[in-house]
Amino acid sequence: MVLRRIEPGPGQESVWDYPRPPRLEDSQKLIQIVFNGIVIAHTQHARRILETSHPPVYYIPPEDVKMEYFIPTSKHSYCEWKGEASYYTVTVNDKSIPDGAWYYPQPTKGYETIANYIAIYPSLMDACYVNGEQVQPQEGDFYGGWITSDIVGPFKGGRGTFGW
Repeated sequence: MVLRRIEPGPGQESVWDYPRPPRLEDSQKLIQIVFNGIVIAHTQHARRILETSHPPVYYIPPEDVKMEYFIPTSKHSYCEWKGEASYYTVTVNDKSIPDGAWYYPQPTKGYETIANYIAIYPSLMDACYVNGEQVQPQEGDFYGGWITSDIVGPFKGGRGTFGW
């Protein structure tokens, strides 16, 4: 597969301009997440991770998440940049998504400000929004990036992209 960076237009960002290691930054954009007909997260105080070849991942402060829908699980994973992640099953009424959200209880140096902030896989939700625009989930089930009209790729995550 030949990789061709998409040139960003006015007001757009290319994921190929994002750094490695990833940059963590504040976002005042309105983030909303809907699952099983309920808004389970609503914030203008998210943090986003920007990493080469990946759409942003939004981390939401727990005070802006309806935590009664989040049940800790025993799953853990490891990020070379942020450290060990823990997971939540998201349950709203009769619908559950095992390990549908993750967080870093003790992130590594440089990422401390996302401690206990929650990231949610947009592909598993009814809908996720950034400033009212519905997010297109990043392909694959590993990264959990949020694609909006102001983000261009190509994006890692789909079939044949893991070697990028």
